[in-house]
Amino acid sequence: MSIDKQDVQKIAHLARLALTEADADQYQHSLSSVLSLVEQMQSVDTDGIEPLSNPLEMTQRLREDIVTEENRRDAFLANAPQTEAGLFLVPKVID
Repeated sequence: MSIDKQDVQKIAHLARLALTEADADQYQHSLSSVLSLVEQMQSVDTDGIEPLSNPLEMTQRLREDIVTEENRRDAFLANAPQTEAGLFLVPKVID
């Protein structure tokens, strides 16, 4: 798949980018290369192949879910200018 200079200019406009003619030529070539690679990858037959989360088939070592620190919520809330029901009160930002 090939992309023309008008497509590059339209993408640049939508992204609010200012491109020179030289930049547009360079991006046209780069984007066409990327789209060609994607097209080539889509043509590969992947039927019967399971997706992998890790290509090395490794398992992730996880630590035990054990509490290692004491609850200091009250100490933190004591420093706040305003609290209610164990929550920090902040000024309203969005109506």
